[in-house]
Formats: sequence, structure tokens, C-alpha cells
Amino acid sequence: MNLKYFEWEPAPFKERLSKTLSLKPIADVLFDNDTMAYRFAWAMQLVKTRGALKLKDCPEELPASTWKRYLDYGVRIGMLKHEDQTYYLTNRFSLSAKNFADYYAKWEKEGAPEEAHLLYPMAKKGKEKARRKADDAP
Repeated sequence: MNLKYFEWEPAPFKERLSKTLSLKPIADVLFDNDTMAYRFAWAMQLVKTRGALKLKDCPEELPASTWKRYLDYGVRIGMLKHEDQTYYLTNRFSLSAKNFADYYAKWEKEGAPEEAHLLYPMAKKGKEKARRKADDAP
């Protein structure tokens, strides 16, 4: 995710809303890679223009698996819904993003210090190569 917070603060946001709206800023936030952003934007635009999109109706320029990956990503983040093998636009994204921001703000003010290694006991902690070499020694 490539969210540049300063581009979405109140003043730039109001200016952005006053211009012609585009899917590009949304896709650019979600993907760092231009190809991936383009494919996601293309998939979203197909759903928007057709009202509903079935995987079999996607253009043959990309494999069905690629279309499915981008459409399912839209479902996962709450911008699309998938019912009866058909994708539709929805907006479950906005409320979830706001709730996440509110949770972060509350954690910032009230959250107690925590030990990251206790939160993620199964994660690799660093210096794994050095430990393995020492363990492999006779």
C-alpha cells in the first residue's frame, strides 16, 4: 500500500474532490507497481461500466486467473462484492478504513507498551542465519 498521508489530508482532499474524479489515485494507493495498478483499475472500470461482471465476460487480453486475482482483491478490501459468480461495486472499504484509523488513534493515545516478540511468537526474529550456522557446527 502506497498511502502518502499528506495527499489525503483535508485541504488536498477537498481540492481533489473539486476536480474530475478518477480511479488512478485509488489504484496508486493500493499498488506500487504501475502494471498492477493498471490491471486493478481496468477490472474496477469494467465492473463500473457494466454494472456487474462475470469472470467469463472479462476481455481475453489477460488470463482468467489474472482477472480473478484483481477482482478478488477488490472483494477482500471491500470495494467489490461477489455473489452468484458475479462481481458488483460496493463500498465496505470506507467504513473499515475509518474504523482502522480510529483504532490507531486510540492505540496511539491509550495503548500500553508491548513487546513485539510476545505479540508474534512464531515470527523470525532476526540473525537467523548466524544462529543456524552456530547450530550446524560440530
